[in-house]
Amino acid sequence: MKTTITRANERGTANHGWLKAAHYFSFGGWQNPNKIHFGALRVLNDDWIAGGGAFPTHPHDNMEIVTIPFTGALKHKDSTGGAGIIQAGDVQIMSAGTGVQHSEANESISEPVTLFQLWVFPKKKNITPRYDQRTFEIKEREGKWQVVVSPLETDNALWINQDARFALANIKAGKKISYENAFKENGVYLIVIKGSIEIGEVKFSEKDAVGIADTNSFEIKVLEDAELLAVEVPMNGF
Repeated sequence: MKTTITRANERGTANHGWLKAAHYFSFGGWQNPNKIHFGALRVLNDDWIAGGGAFPTHPHDNMEIVTIPFTGALKHKDSTGGAGIIQAGDVQIMSAGTGVQHSEANESISEPVTLFQLWVFPKKKNITPRYDQRTFEIKEREGKWQVVVSPLETDNALWINQDARFALANIKAGKKISYENAFKENGVYLIVIKGSIEIGEVKFSEKDAVGIADTNSFEIKVLEDAELLAVEVPMNGF
């Protein structure tokens, strides 16, 4: 098993006043040649958006963009006709494909929004742009993995144009949980949203992340009540 560790304090940061972001991979004004991507996972931003804050309309193409909010509500609109509001429990995906314009804004003028936004290189390029979102019951991830993004029909999740899989779990202290790859030879980028865990002899705390490759399964020991996100992606050709 090969691991690549990023501690919370090693992430790149940006402060635009209305937007405070932490970058796990090179993004915008923060560029680190050692942190470009993990397989097909190109971007993972941990964003805080102030009340009234907004990303104006901007373009994307040939990227799968997943947004997972934790607090507050985010309003979205794009040139496919897709529009909606997402909050904790919701997950949104947009296939930029041949090209799309979209905007995002905090629904509140006073309360902040916190979220992860992740970009994954697509399996097929230049597909017709598409947008989807779904509400997932948070209680359904207690003590187990809840798959929220996957191309596999058996996962009953939001579809993604890639052999990739996103799963969330809330696990109590003292418990263990294993992750089994859905696609052989994929890697898994695991983020500790809250709490602390141990993999092997290594401890990970809030907002730490570890890329795990060259294995199709691994076990996590939970030290403090933890919220986890596992992002499984292809490793080759990126």
